[in-house]
Amino acid sequence: MLDFEREAESNGYQFIAGVDEAGRGPLAGPVVAAAVILPAGLSIPGLDDSKKLTPSQRERLYSVILDVCRAQAIAVVDAATIDAINILQAARLAMKQAVEQVTPNTDLVLIDGNQPIDITVDQQTIIGGDGKSLSIAAASVLAKVHRDRLMDAYHAEYPHYGFDRHKGYGTRFHRDRIREWGPCPIHRQTFKGVKEHLHVSATADSLPSA
Repeated sequence: MLDFEREAESNGYQFIAGVDEAGRGPLAGPVVAAAVILPAGLSIPGLDDSKKLTPSQRERLYSVILDVCRAQAIAVVDAATIDAINILQAARLAMKQAVEQVTPNTDLVLIDGNQPIDITVDQQTIIGGDGKSLSIAAASVLAKVHRDRLMDAYHAEYPHYGFDRHKGYGTRFHRDRIREWGPCPIHRQTFKGVKEHLHVSATADSLPSA
């Protein structure tokens, strides 16, 4: 999990940021990206791709990462922007914003996936990077936990959709609620499973309580 970081350090890079996003696939809510710079040579036991971890493991590691990292930043791109520029570009935008917020400035960015982002510093894309790079794995955990917490907060506003259960993903329960009540303001109106039901108008005032 440190091979990419060690190779970068051997090439003279000092501030290596892992970058990842959470929330490309859901029907509702934002896409969230994180950038994390870890101390050179640091190992974090149990850290892996956030999708392979349980919620309690992610929460524990979230706190550990914040305690030990040299720097971190999180960026959020909302559903309206996703609809305006598409989810791929929104994910790239979130990663760009996260990188630009990191202090000290990074001199190399390791990115999960195969899509470069619009930044001026050196970057390296790594397919499956959240399972190969400790820095990217750390970013994946921060992004996932932050997004899950946002969706829990949205659940308080729109409890009938069950955002606390599925975090906006297209479960059968979620799709049934969209069909019944229509999309709410955080739904991605260009996504299949949502756009078919735009004729049903859902607002915070018109929707029932949980």
